[in-house]
Amino acid sequence: MSTTINKVPFGQKVAFGIGMFANQMFPAILGIFMVVLVEDLGFPGWMWSLIYFFPRIFDSITDPIMGFISDNTKSKWGRRKQYILIGGLLMGVAFIFMWQLYAEDSLQYNFWYFFIWSIVFYLGLTFFSVPYVAMGYEMSNDFHERTNIMAIAQWIGQWAWVIAPLFWIIMYDPEWFPSADVAVRELAIWVAIPCAISAMVPAIFIKSRSTLNENYEPLNVSTIGSSLIKIIDSFKAAFKIKQFREICIATFLIFNAFNTVASLTFFVIVYKLFNGDADASGIWVALFGCLGALVTTFIVIPVVAKMATVMGKKKAFMVSQAISVLGYIMLYFLFVPGKPWMYIIGLPFFSFGIGSLFTIMMSMTADVIDIDELNSGKRREGIFGAIYWWMVKVGFAIAGALSGLIIAIVGFNPDLATIDQQSAVNGLHAFFCFFPMAGTLIAMYVMRNYDISEERANEVRTLLDERKRIADSK
Repeated sequence: MSTTINKVPFGQKVAFGIGMFANQMFPAILGIFMVVLVEDLGFPGWMWSLIYFFPRIFDSITDPIMGFISDNTKSKWGRRKQYILIGGLLMGVAFIFMWQLYAEDSLQYNFWYFFIWSIVFYLGLTFFSVPYVAMGYEMSNDFHERTNIMAIAQWIGQWAWVIAPLFWIIMYDPEWFPSADVAVRELAIWVAIPCAISAMVPAIFIKSRSTLNENYEPLNVSTIGSSLIKIIDSFKAAFKIKQFREICIATFLIFNAFNTVASLTFFVIVYKLFNGDADASGIWVALFGCLGALVTTFIVIPVVAKMATVMGKKKAFMVSQAISVLGYIMLYFLFVPGKPWMYIIGLPFFSFGIGSLFTIMMSMTADVIDIDELNSGKRREGIFGAIYWWMVKVGFAIAGALSGLIIAIVGFNPDLATIDQQSAVNGLHAFFCFFPMAGTLIAMYVMRNYDISEERANEVRTLLDERKRIADSK
Protein backbone atom coordinates (compact mmCIF):
# COMPACT_ATOMS: atom_id res chain seq x y z
CA MET A 1 0.00 0.00 0.00
CA SER A 2 1.40 3.42 -0.90
CA THR A 3 0.24 6.88 -0.03
CA THR A 4 1.38 10.30 -1.08
CA ILE A 5 3.20 11.51 2.01
CA ASN A 6 3.55 15.23 2.61
CA LYS A 7 6.64 15.83 4.73
CA VAL A 8 6.68 19.32 6.19
CA PRO A 9 9.94 21.33 6.48
CA PHE A 10 11.01 21.94 10.06
CA GLY A 11 10.85 25.71 9.60
CA GLN A 12 7.18 25.47 8.63
CA LYS A 13 6.45 23.41 11.75
CA VAL A 14 8.18 26.03 13.90
CA ALA A 15 6.23 28.85 12.24
CA PHE A 16 3.00 27.02 13.02
CA GLY A 17 4.20 26.42 16.57
CA ILE A 18 4.89 30.12 17.17
CA GLY A 19 1.21 30.74 16.48
CA MET A 20 0.45 28.12 19.14
CA PHE A 21 2.43 30.18 21.65
CA ALA A 22 -0.08 33.03 21.17
CA ASN A 23 -2.97 30.58 21.22
CA GLN A 24 -1.78 29.31 24.62
CA MET A 25 -0.37 32.49 26.15
CA PHE A 26 -3.55 34.54 25.99
CA PRO A 27 -5.68 32.01 27.95
CA ALA A 28 -2.78 31.24 30.31
CA ILE A 29 -2.41 34.89 31.31
CA LEU A 30 -6.16 35.42 31.30
CA GLY A 31 -6.58 32.70 33.93
CA ILE A 32 -4.01 34.42 36.16
CA PHE A 33 -5.26 37.97 35.65
CA MET A 34 -8.83 36.89 36.39
CA VAL A 35 -7.91 36.37 40.05
CA VAL A 36 -7.43 40.14 40.30
CA LEU A 37 -11.13 40.64 39.58
CA VAL A 38 -12.06 38.78 42.78
CA GLU A 39 -9.03 39.39 44.97
CA ASP A 40 -8.42 43.09 44.23
CA LEU A 41 -11.48 44.55 42.49
CA GLY A 42 -14.16 42.90 44.59
CA PHE A 43 -16.06 40.96 41.93
CA PRO A 44 -18.44 38.49 43.63
CA GLY A 45 -18.62 34.85 42.51
CA TRP A 46 -21.66 35.39 40.28
CA MET A 47 -19.86 38.15 38.33
CA TRP A 48 -16.83 35.86 37.94
CA SER A 49 -19.10 33.16 36.53
CA LEU A 50 -20.88 35.51 34.10
CA ILE A 51 -17.60 36.94 32.80
CA TYR A 52 -16.29 33.44 32.19
CA PHE A 53 -19.51 32.12 30.70
CA PHE A 54 -21.07 34.60 28.27
CA PRO A 55 -18.03 35.76 26.23
CA ARG A 56 -17.07 32.14 25.65
CA ILE A 57 -20.61 31.21 24.65
CA PHE A 58 -20.45 34.08 22.14
CA ASP A 59 -17.10 32.71 20.99
CA SER A 60 -18.54 29.22 20.58
CA ILE A 61 -21.31 30.57 18.34
CA THR A 62 -18.98 32.53 16.07
CA ASP A 63 -16.45 29.68 15.70
CA PRO A 64 -18.55 27.45 13.41
CA ILE A 65 -19.44 30.45 11.25
CA MET A 66 -15.75 31.33 10.99
CA GLY A 67 -14.95 27.72 10.13
CA PHE A 68 -17.41 27.75 7.24
CA ILE A 69 -16.11 31.11 5.98
CA SER A 70 -12.50 29.95 6.21
CA ASP A 71 -13.19 26.66 4.40
CA ASN A 72 -14.91 28.45 1.53
CA THR A 73 -12.76 31.55 1.06
CA LYS A 74 -11.53 32.16 -2.48
CA SER A 75 -8.35 34.20 -2.38
CA LYS A 76 -4.90 34.39 -3.92
CA TRP A 77 -3.57 34.09 -0.35
CA GLY A 78 -5.51 30.87 0.29
CA ARG A 79 -8.24 30.17 2.83
CA ARG A 80 -6.60 31.04 6.15
CA LYS A 81 -3.88 33.73 6.14
CA GLN A 82 -5.91 36.94 6.03
CA TYR A 83 -8.14 35.89 8.93
CA ILE A 84 -5.16 34.89 11.08
CA LEU A 85 -3.63 38.35 10.57
CA ILE A 86 -6.85 40.19 11.41
CA GLY A 87 -7.51 37.99 14.44
CA GLY A 88 -4.01 38.40 15.85
CA LEU A 89 -4.22 42.20 15.65
CA LEU A 90 -7.74 42.35 17.13
CA MET A 91 -6.82 40.05 20.03
CA GLY A 92 -3.82 42.18 20.93
CA VAL A 93 -5.71 45.49 20.94
CA ALA A 94 -8.70 44.11 22.86
CA PHE A 95 -6.53 42.38 25.48
CA ILE A 96 -4.81 45.66 26.31
CA PHE A 97 -8.05 47.61 26.66
CA MET A 98 -9.95 44.97 28.65
CA TRP A 99 -7.49 45.17 31.54
CA GLN A 100 -7.51 48.95 31.93
CA LEU A 101 -9.52 48.64 35.14
CA TYR A 102 -9.31 51.01 38.13
CA ALA A 103 -10.28 50.14 41.70
CA GLU A 104 -11.70 53.65 42.22
CA ASP A 105 -14.34 53.05 39.53
CA SER A 106 -17.61 51.44 40.55
CA LEU A 107 -18.00 47.68 40.58
CA GLN A 108 -20.79 47.88 38.00
CA TYR A 109 -18.69 50.02 35.65
CA ASN A 110 -15.70 47.69 35.86
CA PHE A 111 -17.92 44.68 35.30
CA TRP A 112 -19.53 46.02 32.11
CA TYR A 113 -16.30 47.54 30.80
CA PHE A 114 -14.50 44.21 31.16
CA PHE A 115 -17.48 42.26 29.83
CA ILE A 116 -17.74 44.28 26.59
CA TRP A 117 -14.03 44.26 25.84
CA SER A 118 -13.85 40.53 26.52
CA ILE A 119 -16.49 40.04 23.81
CA VAL A 120 -14.23 41.94 21.38
CA PHE A 121 -11.23 39.87 22.49
CA TYR A 122 -13.04 36.58 21.87
CA LEU A 123 -14.18 37.79 18.46
CA GLY A 124 -10.51 38.31 17.60
CA LEU A 125 -9.72 34.89 19.02
CA THR A 126 -12.30 33.37 16.68
CA PHE A 127 -10.82 35.15 13.65
CA PHE A 128 -7.39 33.82 14.59
CA SER A 129 -7.84 30.40 16.15
CA VAL A 130 -10.29 28.70 13.78
CA PRO A 131 -8.31 29.22 10.55
CA TYR A 132 -5.06 28.74 12.46
CA VAL A 133 -6.05 25.29 13.73
CA ALA A 134 -7.38 24.39 10.28
CA MET A 135 -4.05 25.41 8.78
CA GLY A 136 -2.33 22.86 11.03
CA TYR A 137 -4.72 20.08 10.03
CA GLU A 138 -3.99 20.56 6.33
CA MET A 139 -0.19 20.80 6.57
CA SER A 140 0.35 17.05 6.05
CA ASN A 141 -1.55 13.91 5.12
CA ASP A 142 0.88 11.52 6.85
CA PHE A 143 -0.31 9.69 10.00
CA HIS A 144 2.88 10.25 12.01
CA GLU A 145 3.85 13.59 10.46
CA ARG A 146 0.61 15.01 11.83
CA THR A 147 1.64 13.99 15.33
CA ASN A 148 5.08 15.56 14.81
CA ILE A 149 3.52 18.85 13.67
CA MET A 150 1.24 18.98 16.69
CA ALA A 151 4.02 17.89 19.07
CA ILE A 152 6.31 20.72 17.93
CA ALA A 153 3.44 23.20 18.11
CA GLN A 154 2.47 22.07 21.60
CA TRP A 155 6.13 22.13 22.69
CA ILE A 156 6.42 25.77 21.68
CA GLY A 157 2.96 26.58 23.03
CA GLN A 158 3.82 25.04 26.40
CA TRP A 159 6.33 27.80 27.04
CA ALA A 160 3.34 30.04 27.61
CA TRP A 161 2.47 27.93 30.64
CA VAL A 162 6.09 28.09 31.84
CA ILE A 163 6.19 31.88 31.57
CA ALA A 164 2.67 32.74 32.70
CA PRO A 165 2.96 31.58 36.35
CA LEU A 166 5.87 33.98 36.84
CA PHE A 167 3.30 36.74 36.63
CA TRP A 168 2.03 35.64 40.05
CA ILE A 169 5.35 36.79 41.49
CA ILE A 170 5.41 40.07 39.60
CA MET A 171 1.77 40.99 40.24
CA TYR A 172 1.91 40.62 44.00
CA ASP A 173 5.44 41.92 44.60
CA PRO A 174 5.22 45.52 45.95
CA GLU A 175 8.68 46.20 44.57
CA TRP A 176 7.23 45.77 41.10
CA PHE A 177 3.75 47.25 41.49
CA PRO A 178 1.81 48.87 44.36
CA SER A 179 -1.19 46.58 43.72
CA ALA A 180 -2.24 43.78 41.40
CA ASP A 181 -4.86 45.89 39.58
CA VAL A 182 -2.10 48.37 38.67
CA ALA A 183 0.06 45.44 37.58
CA VAL A 184 -2.43 43.97 35.12
CA ARG A 185 -2.99 47.35 33.46
CA GLU A 186 0.67 47.54 32.48
CA LEU A 187 1.44 43.84 32.06
CA ALA A 188 -1.46 43.48 29.62
CA ILE A 189 0.48 45.66 27.18
CA TRP A 190 3.65 43.61 27.53
CA VAL A 191 1.68 40.42 26.98
CA ALA A 192 -0.51 41.57 24.11
CA ILE A 193 2.12 42.98 21.76
CA PRO A 194 4.44 39.92 21.49
CA CYS A 195 1.47 37.58 21.49
CA ALA A 196 -0.22 39.45 18.65
CA ILE A 197 3.01 39.29 16.64
CA SER A 198 3.36 35.56 17.37
CA ALA A 199 -0.21 35.00 16.21
CA MET A 200 0.59 36.58 12.86
CA VAL A 201 3.73 34.50 12.20
CA PRO A 202 1.92 31.48 10.63
CA ALA A 203 0.08 33.79 8.23
CA ILE A 204 3.36 35.36 7.12
CA PHE A 205 5.63 32.32 6.85
CA ILE A 206 3.49 29.24 6.16
CA LYS A 207 3.01 28.58 2.47
CA SER A 208 -0.48 28.41 1.01
CA ARG A 209 -1.83 28.10 -2.49
CA SER A 210 -4.37 30.31 -4.23
CA THR A 211 -8.00 29.20 -3.94
CA LEU A 212 -9.40 31.64 -6.52
CA ASN A 213 -10.41 28.84 -8.87
CA GLU A 214 -11.78 26.39 -6.30
CA ASN A 215 -15.40 25.25 -6.39
CA TYR A 216 -16.34 26.44 -2.91
CA GLU A 217 -19.65 27.50 -1.44
CA PRO A 218 -20.44 31.14 -2.31
CA LEU A 219 -19.85 33.70 0.45
CA ASN A 220 -22.05 36.76 0.05
CA VAL A 221 -25.02 38.50 1.65
CA SER A 222 -27.58 36.77 -0.56
CA THR A 223 -26.41 33.31 0.55
CA ILE A 224 -26.35 33.95 4.31
CA GLY A 225 -29.48 31.89 4.92
CA SER A 226 -28.36 28.92 2.88
CA SER A 227 -24.86 29.15 4.39
CA LEU A 228 -26.24 28.88 7.91
CA ILE A 229 -28.15 25.76 6.86
CA LYS A 230 -24.95 24.31 5.39
CA ILE A 231 -23.06 25.11 8.60
CA ILE A 232 -25.68 23.19 10.56
CA ASP A 233 -25.52 20.33 8.05
CA SER A 234 -21.73 20.28 8.36
CA PHE A 235 -22.07 20.04 12.13
CA LYS A 236 -24.42 17.11 11.79
CA ALA A 237 -22.16 15.35 9.28
CA ALA A 238 -19.12 15.79 11.53
CA PHE A 239 -20.89 14.45 14.60
CA LYS A 240 -22.12 11.42 12.65
CA ILE A 241 -18.49 10.29 12.58
CA LYS A 242 -18.23 8.22 15.74
CA GLN A 243 -14.51 8.72 16.21
CA PHE A 244 -14.87 12.50 16.05
CA ARG A 245 -17.61 12.43 18.68
CA GLU A 246 -15.32 10.44 20.93
CA ILE A 247 -12.44 12.88 20.45
CA CYS A 248 -14.64 15.91 21.16
CA ILE A 249 -16.33 14.46 24.23
CA ALA A 250 -13.07 13.20 25.73
CA THR A 251 -11.37 16.56 25.18
CA PHE A 252 -14.36 18.36 26.67
CA LEU A 253 -14.20 16.23 29.80
CA ILE A 254 -10.45 16.34 30.40
CA PHE A 255 -9.67 19.93 29.44
CA ASN A 256 -12.65 21.53 31.06
CA ALA A 257 -12.64 19.48 34.24
CA PHE A 258 -9.03 20.59 34.57
CA ASN A 259 -9.87 24.24 33.87
CA THR A 260 -12.74 24.22 36.33
CA VAL A 261 -10.21 23.88 39.14
CA ALA A 262 -7.14 25.49 37.50
CA SER A 263 -8.40 28.97 38.41
CA LEU A 264 -8.58 27.81 42.04
CA THR A 265 -4.83 27.04 42.17
CA PHE A 266 -3.97 30.37 43.82
CA PHE A 267 -6.58 29.92 46.54
CA VAL A 268 -5.73 26.25 47.22
CA ILE A 269 -1.99 26.87 47.59
CA VAL A 270 -2.26 30.10 49.56
CA TYR A 271 -5.04 29.00 51.92
CA LYS A 272 -4.23 25.28 52.22
CA LEU A 273 -0.46 25.50 52.48
CA PHE A 274 0.11 29.02 53.86
CA ASN A 275 -2.98 29.73 55.98
CA GLY A 276 -4.16 32.49 53.67
CA ASP A 277 -0.91 34.49 53.71
CA ALA A 278 -0.28 35.39 50.05
CA ASP A 279 3.05 37.07 50.89
CA ALA A 280 4.31 33.97 52.69
CA SER A 281 3.45 31.78 49.70
CA GLY A 282 6.34 33.41 47.83
CA ILE A 283 7.11 31.61 44.60
CA TRP A 284 5.07 28.46 45.35
CA VAL A 285 1.97 29.50 43.37
CA ALA A 286 4.11 30.39 40.37
CA LEU A 287 6.25 27.29 40.81
CA PHE A 288 3.25 24.98 40.57
CA GLY A 289 2.46 26.19 37.06
CA CYS A 290 6.06 26.65 35.96
CA LEU A 291 7.26 23.21 36.98
CA GLY A 292 4.16 21.54 35.55
CA ALA A 293 4.69 23.29 32.22
CA LEU A 294 8.42 22.48 32.19
CA VAL A 295 7.65 18.81 32.81
CA THR A 296 5.15 18.92 29.95
CA THR A 297 7.63 20.68 27.64
CA PHE A 298 10.67 18.50 28.23
CA ILE A 299 9.17 15.17 29.28
CA VAL A 300 5.47 14.75 28.47
CA ILE A 301 5.31 16.00 24.87
CA PRO A 302 8.46 14.18 23.61
CA VAL A 303 7.49 10.98 25.45
CA VAL A 304 3.89 11.06 24.22
CA ALA A 305 4.95 11.77 20.62
CA LYS A 306 7.25 8.73 20.79
CA MET A 307 4.55 6.62 22.47
CA ALA A 308 2.09 7.52 19.71
CA THR A 309 4.58 6.36 17.08
CA VAL A 310 5.41 3.10 18.86
CA MET A 311 2.06 2.01 20.31
CA GLY A 312 -0.46 4.09 18.38
CA LYS A 313 -2.36 7.25 19.28
CA LYS A 314 -5.16 5.59 21.24
CA LYS A 315 -2.87 3.60 23.54
CA ALA A 316 -0.67 6.65 24.05
CA PHE A 317 -3.76 8.60 25.09
CA MET A 318 -4.89 5.91 27.53
CA VAL A 319 -1.49 5.50 29.17
CA SER A 320 -0.99 9.26 29.49
CA GLN A 321 -4.35 9.82 31.13
CA ALA A 322 -3.88 6.87 33.50
CA ILE A 323 -0.61 8.46 34.67
CA SER A 324 -2.45 11.74 35.27
CA VAL A 325 -5.08 10.00 37.42
CA LEU A 326 -2.25 8.79 39.65
CA GLY A 327 -0.98 12.36 39.77
CA TYR A 328 -4.34 13.76 40.94
CA ILE A 329 -4.48 11.20 43.75
CA MET A 330 -0.92 12.04 44.79
CA LEU A 331 -1.66 15.78 44.93
CA TYR A 332 -4.49 15.15 47.38
CA PHE A 333 -2.03 13.67 49.86
CA LEU A 334 0.94 15.90 49.01
CA PHE A 335 -0.69 19.25 49.79
CA VAL A 336 0.58 19.42 53.37
CA PRO A 337 0.39 22.74 55.26
CA GLY A 338 3.85 24.16 55.84
CA LYS A 339 5.48 21.68 53.42
CA PRO A 340 4.78 23.11 49.93
CA TRP A 341 7.80 21.33 48.41
CA MET A 342 5.95 18.00 48.67
CA TYR A 343 3.58 18.78 45.79
CA ILE A 344 6.59 18.76 43.43
CA ILE A 345 6.67 14.96 43.75
CA GLY A 346 3.24 14.63 42.13
CA LEU A 347 3.69 17.22 39.35
CA PRO A 348 5.34 14.93 36.74
CA PHE A 349 2.42 12.49 37.00
CA PHE A 350 -0.21 15.24 37.13
CA SER A 351 1.24 16.89 34.00
CA PHE A 352 0.71 13.88 31.72
CA GLY A 353 -3.03 14.47 31.42
CA ILE A 354 -3.44 17.98 30.11
CA GLY A 355 0.12 18.00 28.72
CA SER A 356 -0.51 15.18 26.26
CA LEU A 357 -4.10 16.01 25.35
CA PHE A 358 -3.84 18.32 22.34
CA THR A 359 -0.77 16.68 20.81
CA ILE A 360 -2.72 13.45 20.45
CA MET A 361 -6.24 14.77 19.91
CA MET A 362 -5.36 17.31 17.21
CA SER A 363 -3.42 14.63 15.35
CA MET A 364 -6.41 12.28 15.66
CA THR A 365 -8.74 15.00 14.34
CA ALA A 366 -6.63 15.36 11.19
CA ASP A 367 -7.10 11.60 10.62
CA VAL A 368 -10.86 11.99 11.05
CA ILE A 369 -10.95 14.80 8.48
CA ASP A 370 -9.65 12.30 5.90
CA ILE A 371 -12.61 10.03 6.67
CA ASP A 372 -14.97 12.98 6.24
CA GLU A 373 -13.41 13.77 2.87
CA LEU A 374 -13.88 10.15 1.82
CA ASN A 375 -17.57 10.39 2.79
CA SER A 376 -18.37 13.90 1.55
CA GLY A 377 -15.77 14.72 -1.08
CA LYS A 378 -14.95 17.97 0.76
CA ARG A 379 -11.99 19.18 2.79
CA ARG A 380 -13.51 20.87 5.84
CA GLU A 381 -10.61 21.50 8.20
CA GLY A 382 -12.14 24.80 9.29
CA ILE A 383 -15.46 23.26 10.25
CA PHE A 384 -13.85 20.36 12.12
CA GLY A 385 -11.42 22.68 13.87
CA ALA A 386 -14.29 24.99 14.81
CA ILE A 387 -16.39 22.14 16.16
CA TYR A 388 -13.49 20.67 18.12
CA TRP A 389 -12.62 24.02 19.70
CA TRP A 390 -16.32 24.78 20.09
CA MET A 391 -16.47 21.83 22.47
CA VAL A 392 -13.40 23.16 24.27
CA LYS A 393 -14.72 26.70 24.55
CA VAL A 394 -18.27 25.84 25.59
CA GLY A 395 -16.76 23.61 28.22
CA PHE A 396 -14.33 26.36 29.19
CA ALA A 397 -17.30 28.68 29.70
CA ILE A 398 -18.99 26.04 31.83
CA ALA A 399 -15.70 25.51 33.67
CA GLY A 400 -15.52 29.20 34.55
CA ALA A 401 -19.07 29.17 35.82
CA LEU A 402 -18.41 25.97 37.79
CA SER A 403 -15.32 27.43 39.44
CA GLY A 404 -17.43 30.28 40.79
CA LEU A 405 -20.07 27.76 41.81
CA ILE A 406 -17.48 25.64 43.65
CA ILE A 407 -16.36 28.71 45.59
CA ALA A 408 -19.98 29.30 46.55
CA ILE A 409 -20.71 25.63 47.39
CA VAL A 410 -17.79 25.25 49.79
CA GLY A 411 -18.45 28.70 51.25
CA PHE A 412 -14.96 30.02 50.58
CA ASN A 413 -14.33 33.74 51.23
CA PRO A 414 -10.84 35.16 50.51
CA ASP A 415 -11.48 37.93 53.06
CA LEU A 416 -11.68 35.45 55.95
CA ALA A 417 -8.77 33.84 57.75
CA THR A 418 -8.12 30.15 57.04
CA ILE A 419 -8.81 29.19 60.64
CA ASP A 420 -12.36 30.53 60.24
CA GLN A 421 -13.09 28.48 57.10
CA GLN A 422 -10.96 25.34 57.32
CA SER A 423 -13.76 23.15 55.96
CA ALA A 424 -14.16 25.47 52.94
CA VAL A 425 -10.43 25.31 52.21
CA ASN A 426 -10.46 21.52 52.50
CA GLY A 427 -13.44 21.46 50.14
CA LEU A 428 -11.55 23.52 47.56
CA HIS A 429 -8.60 21.14 47.85
CA ALA A 430 -10.81 18.07 47.36
CA PHE A 431 -12.47 19.60 44.29
CA PHE A 432 -9.02 20.59 42.98
CA CYS A 433 -7.85 16.96 42.95
CA PHE A 434 -10.90 14.79 42.38
CA PHE A 435 -13.03 16.83 39.96
CA PRO A 436 -10.49 16.63 37.07
CA MET A 437 -9.73 13.02 37.98
CA ALA A 438 -13.41 12.14 37.48
CA GLY A 439 -13.44 13.93 34.12
CA THR A 440 -10.35 12.02 33.03
CA LEU A 441 -11.75 8.61 33.97
CA ILE A 442 -15.00 9.25 32.09
CA ALA A 443 -12.98 10.43 29.05
CA MET A 444 -10.95 7.22 29.07
CA TYR A 445 -14.19 5.25 29.07
CA VAL A 446 -15.47 7.28 26.10
CA MET A 447 -12.27 6.59 24.12
CA ARG A 448 -12.16 2.86 24.83
CA ASN A 449 -13.53 1.92 21.37
CA TYR A 450 -11.72 4.54 19.26
CA ASP A 451 -10.55 2.59 16.21
CA ILE A 452 -8.57 4.72 13.74
CA SER A 453 -5.24 2.92 13.65
CA GLU A 454 -2.28 3.70 11.41
CA GLU A 455 -3.40 0.92 9.05
CA ARG A 456 -6.91 2.29 8.69
CA ALA A 457 -5.66 5.86 8.25
CA ASN A 458 -3.36 4.71 5.44
CA GLU A 459 -6.21 2.80 3.77
CA VAL A 460 -8.33 5.95 3.76
CA ARG A 461 -5.43 8.01 2.42
CA THR A 462 -4.86 5.51 -0.40
CA LEU A 463 -8.51 5.72 -1.45
CA LEU A 464 -8.37 9.52 -1.42
CA ASP A 465 -5.18 9.54 -3.50
CA GLU A 466 -6.74 7.16 -6.00
CA ARG A 467 -9.87 9.31 -6.22
CA LYS A 468 -7.73 12.40 -6.86
CA ARG A 469 -5.66 10.58 -9.51
CA ILE A 470 -8.80 9.55 -11.39
CA ALA A 471 -10.24 13.07 -11.17
CA ASP A 472 -6.97 14.59 -12.48
CA SER A 473 -6.83 12.16 -15.40
CA LYS A 474 -10.25 13.19 -16.71
